[in-house]
Amino acid sequence: MTTKSIPLTAELHAYLVAHGAPPDELMRDLAEETRAALPRDAQMQVAPEQAAFLTFLTRLLGVRQAVEVGTFTGLSSLAIARGLAEGGRLTCFDISEEFTGIARRYWARAGVDDRVELRIGPAGDTLRELPHERYLDFAFIDADKVGYPVYWAELVPRMRPGGVIAVDNVLRGGRVIAPQGADDRAIAAFNDEVLADVRVDAVMLPIADGLTLARVL
Repeated sequence: MTTKSIPLTAELHAYLVAHGAPPDELMRDLAEETRAALPRDAQMQVAPEQAAFLTFLTRLLGVRQAVEVGTFTGLSSLAIARGLAEGGRLTCFDISEEFTGIARRYWARAGVDDRVELRIGPAGDTLRELPHERYLDFAFIDADKVGYPVYWAELVPRMRPGGVIAVDNVLRGGRVIAPQGADDRAIAAFNDEVLADVRVDAVMLPIADGLTLARVL
C-alpha cells in the first residue's frame, strides 16, 4: 500500500494506457499527425490516459451540453464528443484556424462533427456569447494559462448544479511549488482561487500534468 500516487516510468505508463481504454487507430493517427506537423506544439495534446478519462467522465455524467476552452488539434474534443449522451453538443473555443483545421478533419472522420461547434476568437470574449443560464453539464479548460481565471469566471455561473469543470495543467510539471515563469505563477494563483471558491467542491488529481475536477454547487 502507499499513501501517495506512485511515479510512472515509461514502461508503467505504457502498461497503464494499455489497460485503460487505449487509443484506437483514429486517435493514434491524430496524435501522430500532430507530432509530425507541429513538433514544437505537440506537447499541448492531452495524454492518452487523459483522453480516455475524459470520455469515461463525460459518459458517467450523462453530458448533453459541454464546452471546451482550448481545442488545439482536437484530441480532447474528440474524446469528449465520443462520450456525449444522445443529442449532446460540444462547443469548442480556440484562436487558431490552423490547429483546429486538423481537429475538424478528425471530427468528421470519427463521425462526431455534427455534435461539435467551433468558435474562433479570444475565449474571454466568445464565452460571453453563451446563454446566461445554468445549463452546462461539463466544461474542460486547457488553453492559455494566464486566461484561466477569466474562463473560470465565465463558466462557473453557466454550469448546472452538479455540473463539472475539468481544468488541465494545474501542476505545471511540479513548478506550482516554486513558479518559474508567468504561466507557472498564473496557475499557482488560479489553484488558490479554486480552493477558496465556495461555489464548487474541487479535487486535484495527478493525471498527466495535473487535473482539477470541480463540481459546481
